[in-house]
Parts: sequence; structure tokens; C-alpha cells
Amino acid sequence: MFVTDFPSQTSLRGNPCHRQALLTLPAQEAHVSATRHFAADLLDTWSVPASERDSAVLIVGELTANAAQYGRERMTLQLALDHDTLHIVVSDSGMAVDRHRPDTAPDEHGRGTGIVQYLAQSTEIHQTRSVREVHACLRCSP
Repeated sequence: MFVTDFPSQTSLRGNPCHRQALLTLPAQEAHVSATRHFAADLLDTWSVPASERDSAVLIVGELTANAAQYGRERMTLQLALDHDTLHIVVSDSGMAVDRHRPDTAPDEHGRGTGIVQYLAQSTEIHQTRSVREVHACLRCSP
């Protein structure tokens, strides 16, 4: 596990940022809980209000659950707080996700992306041959 929490001069998008943290873990479902606890504790330390912190932790849980399920080696959670926006980025070494998996019942999977899109002000997915990165932005008032 690799963890850093440091004041930063620039955010993930190159804008001024006052807090940033990074957590890297093996892409295993057993580590999803650790990412949620890490995010909750960190956002509490950063004085993010409880309702916004709860939404952020839910987003982190959904994104890292996907990364753990589809990633091959590692998953990375990056949190950056600029003045009124929390940037949540989860990356993994997985390939594009097949949305129509015939081996699972339709009510068992597939809601996480909808939850993230509902809670976040914006979401983006970047996929290369070897890395998938999901960005979610959440407004907050620290």
C-alpha cells in the first residue's frame, strides 16, 4: 500500500489546489473497504461537511469496487480538493468493461455507475490499452 497526503500547488486539472492524496492498493475486492475508510478519514481531516463526505465515500466505494473487479494488478485512488470541488480519480490496469455480462442477473450489477453519475457534478472515463481512469467531481464547501 502506498499513501501520500500533501498540500499541493496544482490540482489534477492544473488549477490551484490546497489538498491532494493518493492511495495505491492491489486491485482486489477485499481492499474496497480500506479505500472507503481512507477517504472518509481524510475528508474528515480536510473538514469536508458530513453530507458531502458521505456522497464522496459512496462514489469512492463504487469506483474502487469496479476497479477491484475489473483491474488486474493495482488500483489507485486520488483525491484532490480545490476550493469548492473534490476531484475523485480511480485508475486501474483493466480493460474496457463489457456492460452486458450474460453471467450475472440484471439486478446484481450495473447500478454503481448510475449512483456515481447522480451524486457527482461531472464524470469522465479515460481508457487506454492498459489503464482505465474514472474521474468524478463533487462540489463541496470545506
